[in-house]
Amino acid sequence: MKLSIGTVSLALWTATIAAGMWFFVVGWTKPGTDGRTEIFLGADERDLVLGEMRHLLKAVHGIVTGLGGQDQPADRQQIEQAARAAGMGLAADVNPALMEKLPLAFKQIGMSIHRDMDALADAVAQKENSQQILQRLSSMTARCTTCHDMFKFSVRP
Repeated sequence: MKLSIGTVSLALWTATIAAGMWFFVVGWTKPGTDGRTEIFLGADERDLVLGEMRHLLKAVHGIVTGLGGQDQPADRQQIEQAARAAGMGLAADVNPALMEKLPLAFKQIGMSIHRDMDALADAVAQKENSQQILQRLSSMTARCTTCHDMFKFSVRP
């Protein structure tokens, strides 16, 4: 049986696309020993992701601190600025090679947090009350804890 160059090319192209889709969904992962999915990154990539998580936690702190104020304009401004700083602008310059290594569920949770931080900032600007803001924040931190329960990072060997 003789295969044409076109058939071989199509087969290779299909295999390449399938492999790319596999890595887009699964990332560079394996089941961890503690029940979480272990995500393998380079040391600098791991530091970048963990730095972004610390930035998100600082934004949550800024929001909670603002909510604990007297609901003065300065408090609302603090909440809005903290949320906006952790919005989609924080995720704008992510390296595509890093994104390939992250599993789809991790990417979905992370991007939803960034979008919701922008939405929270918009809600503050539109004068939502503290209880509504706190409910929004609670929804986000629930996803954060879920993600931390699902994933852990390791430096690839």
